[in-house]
Amino acid sequence: MEIRNIAIIAHVDHGKTTLTDGLMRQTGMSQAGVSMDSNALELERGITIYSKNTSVIYKNTKINIVDTPGHADFGSEVERVLRSIDSVLLVVDAQEGPMPQTKFVLKKSLALGLKPIVVINKIDKPAARVDWTLEKVYELFLDLGANDEQLDFTTVYAIARQGIAKRNLADQSDNLNPLLDAILEKVKPASAAEAVELPLKIQPFNLAYDNFIGRLAIGRIYQGVVKTGNSVIIKKPSGEIRSGKISQLFTFIGLSRQEVSEAQAGDIVMIAGLPDIYIGETICADASQAALPAILIDQPTISLNFLVNNSPLAGCEGKFVTSRQIKERLEKELEVNVGLKIDFSAGDYYKVYGRGELHIAILLENMRREGFELQVSQPTVIIKEAKGVKLEPFEEVTIDVPQEMSGAVIEKMAKRKGLIKEMNPEHAGLRLVFEIPVRGLLGYRNEFMVDTKGEGIISTQMAGFRPWAGEISKSELGSMVSMVSGKALAFSLWNLQERGQLYIGANTEVYEGMVIGNVAKGNDLDVNPIKGKQLTNMRASGSDEAIRLTPPYEITLERGLGLMKADEYLEVTQKNIRLRKMHLTKTDRTKAGRG
Repeated sequence: MEIRNIAIIAHVDHGKTTLTDGLMRQTGMSQAGVSMDSNALELERGITIYSKNTSVIYKNTKINIVDTPGHADFGSEVERVLRSIDSVLLVVDAQEGPMPQTKFVLKKSLALGLKPIVVINKIDKPAARVDWTLEKVYELFLDLGANDEQLDFTTVYAIARQGIAKRNLADQSDNLNPLLDAILEKVKPASAAEAVELPLKIQPFNLAYDNFIGRLAIGRIYQGVVKTGNSVIIKKPSGEIRSGKISQLFTFIGLSRQEVSEAQAGDIVMIAGLPDIYIGETICADASQAALPAILIDQPTISLNFLVNNSPLAGCEGKFVTSRQIKERLEKELEVNVGLKIDFSAGDYYKVYGRGELHIAILLENMRREGFELQVSQPTVIIKEAKGVKLEPFEEVTIDVPQEMSGAVIEKMAKRKGLIKEMNPEHAGLRLVFEIPVRGLLGYRNEFMVDTKGEGIISTQMAGFRPWAGEISKSELGSMVSMVSGKALAFSLWNLQERGQLYIGANTEVYEGMVIGNVAKGNDLDVNPIKGKQLTNMRASGSDEAIRLTPPYEITLERGLGLMKADEYLEVTQKNIRLRKMHLTKTDRTKAGRG
């Protein structure tokens, strides 16, 4: 059976997973209602977080498909995948056109010499601009230096949600066969017959973990045949050599993995039995073979500390609360999350390096759902030095915003050292492109939602390390800090809500040093949220005012990471997310301020 290897790439929410699900249903590999996004967080957020493998059988050909994340924080997932496939389906929204992550993944694909098939999706949208989108895609190919062969790309028009694809807009179609035919026609077979005769060579591009089998390597067989029980040599890009033995072998059939006794060149397999295998290493038959080129992964841009929770409410809500349990969980995460780096050397905290706020937030959300309880420090950017020059990470930010709200966005971005690169009128407003230090972007998303009344769209992609941009003056809000412990009362909160925005509602358990809201003036304010109304036997007209509380601004993980200040921790438990001061008492905070 012939094999074709493809990846589906696109900006977040342009329809990659929906298209993959449609292809599997079309070929009978899954039933209606079954999705590639199986993780609970992926289903809730409607985004792909982890790249996944599947395969479909069409016209006696096996098509291996890798569904990739579209969010920039998970870009390391995409980069690795592109090395192991022969073509990509570039999915573009017919209304929005190419977005930042489209540019990022396409640039990587073209650099590897891949020839994409462009899928213009959501052509049924009322505001779809198919011709304009196709023109913008062509411009993007030119901007990224595509060669003549790559510029001669195949275009397929699709409504992935309905399972429809067509080669020409005027065609009548009620299925995805035109897209599957285009894949068979335009993507070359995964390997020639002679590649099977060569000595074994496999390169892992992803890792998985099984509680019973241990670490699993997902990789492409470039040449030769692999069998269960094979003794192999593993070569690092540095030239270091070690040996291992393959205990189990799996291939992908639809959404499930199927154990096989052997697989040959061109296929994508999952290998068990190599506990220390890592991405980019070469699994080969003997030590004399040359290693495959290394797979490089983009470096982290932010860091923060993970600590044991030591607040007055510590241990009330979590199952796993000790330093040892947190360390074991982080070590397990390192098995599969290659965009993450962790320094375990400090005794009382673990320094975690990640690709962005969302990357860290997803890890924390998974941990709290598993029953972990911990606290984290404010995220800070990673600063490098090269040739005596101080460098910091920058991001390219694309913002779609209604025209009347663009002034507030431009003003805020300028204050945060954002330089405007492009300003293009769109059918529904303006598209603004900025280059901004990651420092300036930390905590901005919350403000952006308020400034644009929820109508703006913000997308980012890593632009690399650039010279230090200088001090950034953000409009700092002060913290409203509880100076007592107990249950917050509505009467007290009613008076406090005039001072700023509250993060808690009535009857919330608070403790001394907990941040219960913010203050418009920059200084911290110590307050008593448990103070009740003085009751007397006398009644007077007008003294019994109605207590009307404004709904609190609920702290979520992303909001908390954006709002917290340098002297605060974010307390993360299974049931609650709280902001607190590092030093809980006013006296300790004053001493720390002097020190």
